[in-house]
Amino acid sequence: MNWAIGRIEADFTRSADTHLIPLPVPALPDIAIYLKDESSHPTGSLKHRLARSLFLYGLCNGWICEGTPVIEASSGSTAVSEAYFAQMLGLRFIAVVPRSTAKPKIDAIQFYSGECHFVDAPGEMYAAAQALADDLGGHYIDQFTFAERATDWRANNNIAESIFAQMAREPHPVPRWIVCGAGTGGTSATIGRFARYNRHDTKVCVADPEGSVFHRHWADRSVTRLEHPSGCIEGIGRQRVEPSFLPDVVDRMEAVPDACSIAAAHEVSERLGRRCGGSTGTNVWVCAMIAAEMAARGEAGSIVSILCDDGVRYADTIFDDGWLEAKGLDVAEPRERISAFFDTGKF
Repeated sequence: MNWAIGRIEADFTRSADTHLIPLPVPALPDIAIYLKDESSHPTGSLKHRLARSLFLYGLCNGWICEGTPVIEASSGSTAVSEAYFAQMLGLRFIAVVPRSTAKPKIDAIQFYSGECHFVDAPGEMYAAAQALADDLGGHYIDQFTFAERATDWRANNNIAESIFAQMAREPHPVPRWIVCGAGTGGTSATIGRFARYNRHDTKVCVADPEGSVFHRHWADRSVTRLEHPSGCIEGIGRQRVEPSFLPDVVDRMEAVPDACSIAAAHEVSERLGRRCGGSTGTNVWVCAMIAAEMAARGEAGSIVSILCDDGVRYADTIFDDGWLEAKGLDVAEPRERISAFFDTGKF
């Protein structure tokens, strides 16, 4: 165990922090928007932080030992990052993923020596992962249960601590809002707890796919599960309320149609000169909404959100015209709307 923890900590020490990128809106000179670029982690997404925390949590709890097979239920990015750490420790890793998962994510899991076990629907992942762990005598690492507790939300270079440190010399160093999505709920829990613990006047808004259960649960705690699919934005939105989603830490939730998320992903990709994934688009759509509201009230301040992963992973999905047509997604009108926001500040 000491060796394994040392390997993970050495990997962390070799890694630089991720960048905080300004997203200019010249029409709103008193409001600054920033994106925390989590795509620059070694495994290319926000989930790298979570995977590191989950492995350390499993090791320190004695759940992961030499030779323990590690199993995860994931829509892709978490499994990519966990495969990286499993390979580092010489452990077998199996990802239980929906068949709809983008092929580049599957390829990335396999690049890090991970195996993929496919299920037909996202809701089938959990039981299949637990069954595999039971059959193999392995550990179901379970991001959905342990995300909010495996991460040290007080410090230890979690994403919230990093954001506030990097904002220190900006014109509005304490963000009015931090906007993030919810897949497990761990990110919103970490950011909300950190802000409260440090007495920052910062509110947390979760940007949620329209088909997801999270915003419904936030408005009505009796709603815990949906029968219909949660949408096509990978990594965020769920049919069930995950154990790591803490609604009382969230100040606001906004539901975003998939077409709007994809349109915003296209627009921000063009403006940054690099592709961003659909969950980044969901975040940016809500940032535009909040920024326009602040401007209408005459408020100044900053909004921070997350560039979750690299859009290269979605070349054959959200950036493919044929895929969009097959899904019945018309992004032209929302693309015009988000483009107009960047040009005029109105939304």
